[in-house]
Amino acid sequence: MERLDEIVKLVSEFERIDVNTLSDRLKVSKVTIRKDLDKLETKGLLRREHGYAVLNSGDDLNVRLSFHYDTKRRIAQEAAKIVQDNETIMIESGSTCALLAEEICRTKKNVKIITNSYFIADYIKQTDSCKIILLGGEFQKDSQVTVGPLLKEMIRFFHVEHAFVGTDGYDENLGFTGKDLMRSEVVQYMSEASDQMIVLTDSSKFTRKGIVKRFGFKQIAQVVTDKAIPKEAVERLKAADIKLTLI
Repeated sequence: MERLDEIVKLVSEFERIDVNTLSDRLKVSKVTIRKDLDKLETKGLLRREHGYAVLNSGDDLNVRLSFHYDTKRRIAQEAAKIVQDNETIMIESGSTCALLAEEICRTKKNVKIITNSYFIADYIKQTDSCKIILLGGEFQKDSQVTVGPLLKEMIRFFHVEHAFVGTDGYDENLGFTGKDLMRSEVVQYMSEASDQMIVLTDSSKFTRKGIVKRFGFKQIAQVVTDKAIPKEAVERLKAADIKLTLI
């Protein structure tokens, strides 16, 4: 896992890097590097091109996993510490949330993950340590999630201590913002079905504003992000009595 993480980090840094360089840097054979690249390409974290590993481009979830990958991985690792063995949790969609699900399944035992993300369910399908409860509803193929009134009814069957969610942007007055109204409604349903809602996001989202209010400050118990978060956002979150964890 550490070597795969390092490969993604190097590809993200250089955008295009050859197999020989990766082999020299990581001190493993080119055969091993090629096998690693096959695994990472299968997960959509990069693509292979004539002896090179190349950073993906575009806007789907597989591509977004590649951007700020090292930061997102460390945020996921920190957030996973909140979860206990045998716990049932909710995880919403997003690249950092996908990495959280993977980290939980790697480090915890018998965790049940309730999610509306078909991407996350597929991303961790090879693991046996977690059980996935996939929520139904209207399917959005671009984001690979379910939304709508049927999803709302299904969430009402559950109540959990922790719900983990992502965000598309931030507004110092509105709170956290999104790009899609129906996906933002899902977060409201999860807020009602959980004791604590925890936001996972890299600091770049604090410099963006979405078009839809996603959730307000009063709905959030904790934010896990990186130390590049703007000072003004830190002060605003602390003033709202939100626990802030910086990696």
